[in-house]
Amino acid sequence: MNGFVRIAGFVVLVGLLSTSSLKAQNPPTAVAVAPKLDTPQARVSVATLQPRMPSVSKEGHATNRLLIYLDDGVMTRNEGGQLTRVEFHRGDVRWRPAGGPYTAENISDRPIRILEIDLKGASSGPLPITTLDPVKVDDSHYKVAFENEHVRVLRIHYGPHERGERHQHILNRVVLYLNDQGAAKADDVHMSGAGTHTEENASDHPADRIAVELK
Repeated sequence: MNGFVRIAGFVVLVGLLSTSSLKAQNPPTAVAVAPKLDTPQARVSVATLQPRMPSVSKEGHATNRLLIYLDDGVMTRNEGGQLTRVEFHRGDVRWRPAGGPYTAENISDRPIRILEIDLKGASSGPLPITTLDPVKVDDSHYKVAFENEHVRVLRIHYGPHERGERHQHILNRVVLYLNDQGAAKADDVHMSGAGTHTEENASDHPADRIAVELK
C-alpha cells in the first residue's frame, strides 16, 4: 500500500511539473487574430485582445483600417510616446489611418473583440450617385455613422415586422450582424454586392446591422 501511494504521488507530481512547463513554453498571446473575409478590396478579421497584456506593433499598419468594436471596453494606445485612452461600446466605429509603430493594451477586466477591415488599395473616386440611395429614400432605417473618401458606414435598424423602402446598393459592402436575424447570427460577417431590393424584418425582435461600403 505504501509503495502504491509513493508511486501515485510521483505520477501526480510529474503531471503538475509537465503542465507548468507547457505553460512556461506557451504563454498566452496578447492578441489572437481570426480571419473572416479576404477580397480584392479588403481583408476582414476579428482581433481578440486579452486583458492587461500590452501588444506591440513594431511595424505599425501600412493600410488604412476601419474598426468595429464587438464588445464594451477600454484600451490605451501609445504611439510615438503619446498615450491615448479609448473607451468604446459594442457597435462603435473608429477609423484608423495607416501609421507607424504603436503599443495597444486592453485595460478592461475581460477579453475584447474588434472587427478590423483593412483596405487593400486607394478608393476608386467619389461615391456614385443613385436616386435610390437607402440613406435618402429610407432614412428611418439607414443612418450614416461615418464617411470619408475610402468608406461609408451605414447603421441599419429595423424594428419588429418593419418593412423598408425599395433602395439600391451600388458599392460592395462588408455587413456585420449585431444580433440574430433570419439565417444570420450575431457577429456574422459577409460581403454583399450591388443590388436593388426591399427589406423586411419578419421577426418579433429588432434587427441591427452595420454595413461598410467600400468606395
